[in-house]
Amino acid sequence: MRFPWQNENRISGDTVDLKEERTSRPSAFNDYVRTVYFGIYEHGRNEKIGECDLRVGMNDELYYAGNIGYRIYERYRGHSYAYEACRLLLPLAYHDYHMPEVIITCSPDNTPSRRTLEKLGGELISEEKVPVWHWLYKRGEKVKRIYKFVEGLHVV
Repeated sequence: MRFPWQNENRISGDTVDLKEERTSRPSAFNDYVRTVYFGIYEHGRNEKIGECDLRVGMNDELYYAGNIGYRIYERYRGHSYAYEACRLLLPLAYHDYHMPEVIITCSPDNTPSRRTLEKLGGELISEEKVPVWHWLYKRGEKVKRIYKFVEGLHVV
């Protein structure tokens, strides 16, 4: 028996699939950055376990926020789902969106995220104080570890 969701356009991985949910057009509201939003699903199932997004381009805001953001729902954490989602997003960024490098950031005290970025082979380029004007600062994130990914120099 086939379910309707099985015909959806998904990017399929080993343990997770990504389903594009929406795209925001560049505007003054998002600092002229196109963002593609994905749901993260357990592979082959219609169970949404998290969300991620790809922010196309680079500017001062993205240096601290990164080109890729992800969130795994609490009950699904601890299974490397964020790692698997990034493994699917990085080639998409390089090939479909022509991004020669990708920045992903995390807070220094977010050990699971730091481990994810290191496992992916990211190069830690800096640990920076977040400027007071940045939306991350306004939500309490004062320092970010900034990792750079370049095609061919990481695990995918």
